[in-house]
Amino acid sequence: MKPLFVCAHNTCRSILSEVITRNIAGGYIEVASAGSNPTGQIHPLTLKHLKHRGYSTMGLSSKSMDEIRSFNPNIVITVCDKAGNEACPVWLGNAIKVHWGLPDPLQPICTDEESERNFNSVIDTIEYRINQLLAQPYKSANTNQQAAIFRQIGEEG
Repeated sequence: MKPLFVCAHNTCRSILSEVITRNIAGGYIEVASAGSNPTGQIHPLTLKHLKHRGYSTMGLSSKSMDEIRSFNPNIVITVCDKAGNEACPVWLGNAIKVHWGLPDPLQPICTDEESERNFNSVIDTIEYRINQLLAQPYKSANTNQQAAIFRQIGEEG
């Protein structure tokens, strides 16, 4: 299983998804993240909240989808918020494509408490989804079944 998490800027949600997946799945899943229009930097609040929850941020970088093509994912997961009318990146490579919408914890931020609540909610959702994924018979599933597993998890949590 080689998921690629994509979002527009690769500064927050796709980075959170990459780090959490790598941590929870250990060596079972090779994972990456990228953006269609990356800023080149991970948002400082993303790093702060990952560290606060005990996740390592070593070696992270904001990457473009072009930079990550050699990763050759077998599943591409968009994490933009269609409900918030965000445009999701389009991956043209050969991979299963699914959507796991996540609200942007950076928008809008009024207080430190609201920021913490927003990040905790998104991180909790990602952790739940990855744990659900690891509980599925993914390895023995065919491509259509794998796509269905990912779609169902995205719809549930």
